[in-house]
Formats: sequence, C-alpha cells, structure tokens
Amino acid sequence: MEVIGILSSIIISLIVIGVLVIVHEFGHFIVAKKCGVWVEEFAVGMGKKICSKQIGETEYSLRLFPLGGFCRLHGETEEGEITERSFLAKSVWARMAIMAAGPIMNFLLAIILIFGLSASGYIIQPKVAAVLDGSPAQEIGLQEGDEIYRINGDRIHIYDEMQAIMLQNGGEPIDLEIKRDGMIYEYELTPQYSEETQSYLVGFTPTIKNGIFAEKVEGYDTASVLETVHYSYYAMLNYVKLTAEGLARVFTMQASPDEYGGPISIVKVVGDSYEAGLSYSFMAAVKNVVYIAAVLSANLGVLNLFPIPGLDGGRILLLLIEILRRKPMNPETESRILFGGFVFLMGFMVFVMYTDIMKIF
Repeated sequence: MEVIGILSSIIISLIVIGVLVIVHEFGHFIVAKKCGVWVEEFAVGMGKKICSKQIGETEYSLRLFPLGGFCRLHGETEEGEITERSFLAKSVWARMAIMAAGPIMNFLLAIILIFGLSASGYIIQPKVAAVLDGSPAQEIGLQEGDEIYRINGDRIHIYDEMQAIMLQNGGEPIDLEIKRDGMIYEYELTPQYSEETQSYLVGFTPTIKNGIFAEKVEGYDTASVLETVHYSYYAMLNYVKLTAEGLARVFTMQASPDEYGGPISIVKVVGDSYEAGLSYSFMAAVKNVVYIAAVLSANLGVLNLFPIPGLDGGRILLLLIEILRRKPMNPETESRILFGGFVFLMGFMVFVMYTDIMKIF
C-alpha cells in the first residue's frame, strides 16, 4: 500500500507539474505567434525527445525528463539567418512581452484555480464577525463589523494576508488600523499564540461567506462573483509575495532547508495533501491537490521572473538594459551571461536535490 501511495504521489505530481509547464510555455507560444515569431518547437519536459508531432509550422514534443519545458523560437540567438519572423528581428517591447507571458500565465492559472476552490467552498474576509472574550481584540475595543485595514502599515485585503504578517512578526506588538463607519481607528496590541492552529491571533472570528456554487450553510451569506474574484486575486498576490521573500532568502543563503524543496519535496507535499483529503472524501483530495497546484503555479511565475540569466526574468533584465543603452548587447557578451546563468541554475538545482535527499535521511 505504501508503494502504491508513493506511485500515486509521483503520478499526481507529474500531472500537476506538466499542467503548470504547459500553461507557462503556452504563454510564450501564443504571444510569440501574435508577434509574428515562428515557434519551431513546443516541448514538455527536457532532455531526449520521446515522441513528437509536426502540426503546421511547429513541432510538439514530449521529452524524457518531465521537469520543465521550452518553446524554441526561430532566430532566438545570433546564430543562423535572421528573418522577419525571427525573435531577434522583433522590437524590444515585443520580445519582452514574449518573455513575460509565461509567468503571467502562471499567475492567471493560480487565480483561476483559487477562484474555483473559493466558489465551491468559502472565502474568509478580514472583517470582525464576533469578538472573543478575554482576547486582545476585546481589550482594545474591536467591534462586530470592524474591517481590518492595515497591520504595521501594510494594507490588508484578505484574512490570509493578516495571518502571514502576524506570523512573520513573531508575536511582537502590531500597529493595527481598522475601518469603522468609514473612519480609520488605530490601535496597538500583542497577538496571542494558538498552539491549536500554530498561528498568532488577534482574538476575533472573521467573516466567512459561502462560495458561489457551494452548498449553502445557514447563517452565512453567499459571496458575490466580485468578492470571489477579489479574494482570488489577492490570495495569488499573497502567494507571490511570500514566494519572492522566500526565494530571496534561499538565493542569499539565509533560509533553512525546511523552508524550501525540490521535486522530492513536491511529491511528498502533493502525496500528503492527497492522502489527507482522502480521509474525508475523494473531492476533498482533489481540492487539496488543486490548492497545491495554485501555490506551485504562483511559485513558478515568481521564480521565472527573478533576474537571473537563464530564466525569463534574466532575459527581461537584459532587454531592459538594451532599452537603457538604446542598442542591443554584444551577442558574445549576452551568450556568456546566459551561459553563466545556466550554470548557476544547474548548480542550484543540484543543491536543492541534495537538500531533498538529506531530508529523507
């Protein structure tokens, strides 16, 4: 049974990663097409080609290693003849749009997945539904209907943002701004740590609303489409912010191994989430996997926007330099930069894989 569970986790993880890669590369693909660039190959996976099919002018291929993918654009480098359908023949803004399209598609996918989960479940708003007795919220005089507006100067849009800020604050006093009857009131309080939820709490019950398509629960209002879109958008932005902060810590070697992981960690997280959901129902297991996919999609979008040569963000950075210089970078210099970025990324992947393996032992 344990072997079956591991195989199930691997298969589900590969499906999730495959979907994220296809969506990412489709972003590059469709914008390149719109800009008149010839997409020579649309590949899912890396390494040796397993199978392929030519459809129109593009070859669609499946490659051996299912981690990653690429769109091979005609004339992406100075090698070979540059024609009007070459990547390098297009304006710098068109090339930048092509590079940015992949991460943007991952962000859009994250929003869509979160919207689906919220519409079939519920949303939590940073608005006081009830104040708990003896809590910091009661001590400072929070009232039913108060909306949490800012914490330590950061604007709060969804309850998850509030929880993330307080967790990062580590139980230290916070400056709390709430909106009441159109007026802003400022307070200072020290959150209480909850062993049960392993989080810091202000001491109030937030406002929960039924999802648009969820089974209605008596006593709870149903969220509107606009509220669900609002929640989905800011939930995605919250994942983006946390991921960017986490990756910055990883690349500067400030993060502990528990804060990051590679393919092995992804398989474990997906498997654990799926198994936990199955203890309730198959649909709960599916929702858990969809949630992980949403987080990973946002993560992939952020990672690819990091200004590291070899990633989309690195290419965008070089294009910004081209705009500032008002002329293209020397092809040889650009090739060296991209190669250096590739070597760095390969080394980083090896490091992450090593960390994954050490976690097992």
